[in-house]
Amino acid sequence: MTTVTQGELRARFAQALSTMYGTEVPAYRTLVEVCEEINTEVLASRGAEAQRLGTIDRVTAERHGAIRVGTPRELAQVAQLFAGFGMYPVGFYDLRAAYPYPIPVVSTAFRPIDDDELAINPFRVFTSMLVSEDRRFFDDDLERRLREFLDHRTLFSGRLLELARQSAAGGGLDDEYADEFVRLAVQCFALGPEPVDRGWYEELERVSSVAADIGGVRSTHINHLTPRVLDIDQLYLRMQDRGIEMIDKIQGPPRWAGPEVLLRQTSFRALGEPRRFREAGGAVTGGHLKVRFGEVEARGIALTPQGLERYERLCRQIRSVADQPAEVQDALAATFWRELLPDTERELALQDLAYFTFRVRPGVGGHAPSDLADLLAGGWVDAEPIVYEDFLPLSAAGIFSSNLTGEGRVNASGDGVTRDKAWMEGVVGSRIHDPQDLYARARVHSLERVAEQLHLEQITNDTATERRPTPV
Repeated sequence: MTTVTQGELRARFAQALSTMYGTEVPAYRTLVEVCEEINTEVLASRGAEAQRLGTIDRVTAERHGAIRVGTPRELAQVAQLFAGFGMYPVGFYDLRAAYPYPIPVVSTAFRPIDDDELAINPFRVFTSMLVSEDRRFFDDDLERRLREFLDHRTLFSGRLLELARQSAAGGGLDDEYADEFVRLAVQCFALGPEPVDRGWYEELERVSSVAADIGGVRSTHINHLTPRVLDIDQLYLRMQDRGIEMIDKIQGPPRWAGPEVLLRQTSFRALGEPRRFREAGGAVTGGHLKVRFGEVEARGIALTPQGLERYERLCRQIRSVADQPAEVQDALAATFWRELLPDTERELALQDLAYFTFRVRPGVGGHAPSDLADLLAGGWVDAEPIVYEDFLPLSAAGIFSSNLTGEGRVNASGDGVTRDKAWMEGVVGSRIHDPQDLYARARVHSLERVAEQLHLEQITNDTATERRPTPV
């Protein structure tokens, strides 16, 4: 009996979801087509440099999805399902204080965590859970009715969860069960056929469009499925040339001449999709909902805590000029960014602003220096950037907010409720990995291998602090 590994199951799952989503949202097929067109052009013009942050095969296959659930029980089942695909919770995101519009959810992302599994298929699913107990959004009565509604729905079948348990325990599934597992999983994230209760949906929508999308329907669905592109600025222009309306801006770091870092995202606006509604008198009528949108991303190098602090400073500076015209904001953002970060990978590595792995160059010999700067300058080692595999809370909130049908309602005098990483770990029943720990581990392991191969006791980086630019 042939065993289908979790990596292969994950690749099949991502591809099957993409096919299904393209059927439900035809503009997504256009988005993928334009991405592949641009990626081919970038590969032809830049050559090997275009694949510095992942092979073209990986980039072409790469997707991240987004789903939304309503209760801790549903979130725990999501964790169980994704564990069957070798995907584990990484990062904690609280969007209840999001700018410009608070969103009543907390989130994590399920993805592979080992380098070899990421290379096979890096599928990620950004998963948000509604915080119905938060009195800034939901009063006692609405929470009670919302919880009653959510407690009476079933998102994932017992058979699906059993197959997920088997896959997680065995590192995959026998071939005869693999297709069933993927098929049942994909079905869970298709649009449900049941009519939407119009009155109930609109009541939740007055709180938040996201709340309505989660708690106003009997099933969950893929909210967006995101391909990766090598030139997101060109993608933004070409989608508009195809007649598809994009959101107002690209979220994340600005375009600049230095190395691409972190994550840049944009999307086409949520489209009015035909849905059936149940009216107050019981009649079923036609209508439309604007819920799902087409997101696209460009990934760069992962930043260290020091690098992230620079990015957060940039975000504060950009917010301080929010009253300026968009083109002025863009120009200022690029200027701020040039002042905050060095414009070479080597300096990013030496100043401990970004994560790299290091490899000994073939054929080197003699007595190697122990300082990282000297190893790089002397040609002893090469630095290879670590791709940023995760998400930015401000960008996620910006994408969500750009596609909301309204600002929603927040009662500033209401009581919040603690929903943090430790709480979510209790819900999913496992550790939520810190992205920084994962990147740091990869860097440390590579330096340990370099030290061993060059017969060094340890490798130091004496320039990490003294070469940092003056803070602005």
